[in-house]
Amino acid sequence: MVCVCKVNCESNIGFLIVVVDLKSMGMTVRRVFVFIILLFCSFQILNAASADYKKALTNSLLYFEGQRSGKLPPNQRVNWRGDSGLKDGQDARINLVGGYYDAGDNLKLGFPLAFTITMLSWSTIEFEDQLSEHKELKNALDAIKWGTDYLIKAHTDPNVFYGEIGDPDSDHSCWQRPEDMTTPRSSYKLDEQHPGSDLAAETAAALAAASIVFKSVDKKYSSTMLLHATQLFDFAKNHPGKYSDSIPPARQIYSSSGYEDEMLWGAAWLYRATNMKKYLDYMGGASDSGGVRTEFSWDDKFVGAHVLAAKFVLDGEADASGIWAQYKTQAEEYVCSCAQKSNQNVQKTPGGLFWFLPWNNNQYVATATFVMSVYSNYLSSKGASLQCSGGDVSPDHLTSLVRSQVDYILGSNPRNMSYMVGYGSNFPQKIHHRGASIVSIKKDPNPVSCKGGFQDWFYKDAPNPNVLVGAVVSPDGNDKYDDSRNDFQLAEPATVTIAPLVGVLAYLA
Repeated sequence: MVCVCKVNCESNIGFLIVVVDLKSMGMTVRRVFVFIILLFCSFQILNAASADYKKALTNSLLYFEGQRSGKLPPNQRVNWRGDSGLKDGQDARINLVGGYYDAGDNLKLGFPLAFTITMLSWSTIEFEDQLSEHKELKNALDAIKWGTDYLIKAHTDPNVFYGEIGDPDSDHSCWQRPEDMTTPRSSYKLDEQHPGSDLAAETAAALAAASIVFKSVDKKYSSTMLLHATQLFDFAKNHPGKYSDSIPPARQIYSSSGYEDEMLWGAAWLYRATNMKKYLDYMGGASDSGGVRTEFSWDDKFVGAHVLAAKFVLDGEADASGIWAQYKTQAEEYVCSCAQKSNQNVQKTPGGLFWFLPWNNNQYVATATFVMSVYSNYLSSKGASLQCSGGDVSPDHLTSLVRSQVDYILGSNPRNMSYMVGYGSNFPQKIHHRGASIVSIKKDPNPVSCKGGFQDWFYKDAPNPNVLVGAVVSPDGNDKYDDSRNDFQLAEPATVTIAPLVGVLAYLA
């Protein structure tokens, strides 16, 4: 007799297929074989259950403290960091101190920063109870406010917004910790002659979403953010254009593909924050719904706008016809593709991780799992399931898929490596990050020179002296990761990856 045994222990590294001829085995060998299979499955189940989502959630919010620019507060928990960028904005004679560095460099970039704050706020709106239960709500609010305080500073006039601090060429040619960087801190702005609808509308979305978060916490601050959000949306609408055409250095790092998605996204958040019909009408009158998307990212917000529009339809606030039907269908097509139930499913690595693009792939995994988490809740609240072309998908099934992706990131993968720094016993030691890779200024206050940083720290074959807890990096499409500081494509963590993961981890915790 031939036995085909398929061991499929959900949420881990796939399945094991074993083909054996049981008749040819002796009794003892058969017993050993069965024991091995049971042991394998038990290990897989134990491994899945062992993921500590609460710890990962705590880490994810700690990460943002490691990315802070400006004068650090007394309650700063990432104590290897120091004050930095204290003269930002001086060239424009304004105060632009604060905000976040976007990744492993020392640049402050408005486009990914605003998206980060929108996703942090959305995470907090959807999973506030879970964050509160795990005593992380205050840390989430602090993370959001560190960003929104800066965005408000950067919006100096209804039609003026400062969208970038620092120059990519000079910054990338130096390897210095933020505390003693010597590179130019040029300030780049948008105005009526230099428009940027994408950046302005994304910032409007961030401030509108954050205003919802703070409405019951600090009503005055919430109102201030909402005022800035409405002005920025009007600026975006009345002066169309791509921000990366107006801020040329941005083309090198966060070039925009268009602004139609941010306009819909901004309108959706402003409607959610104000209940003003004009924002719903803006979405309803759009000439292009965006179509079915293959990613949700700092550059492509259509999926986010589709999901919010679908919620408006599910809640009876928008018609279930016309462009609103398109929004809902397109949101669900994206979710179906992630659930492997569509005509064009999201690809996976051999080890089971969603595979979108080679550069920092986990940023797209983070947004995909966030959308699935949120949509699972939306469906559950209506007692509904998702009808995909490949079959129905229940909310529980979406949750299971989310868990499998997060478990992969936290260590249930072919390398048995956690791709979240500081989580577990085996995590990346040499991430591409200036501050983490150079000895803390608290331990050695001697300045690190522009080129000396490369010689003394970048090329040093040793673990980073500082652990940037909560940073998330990515394996390649074959589940490989070399842990090389030189690999900025895979080993450089970014704020846009962690912001949606905050919500996902709160959901799972």
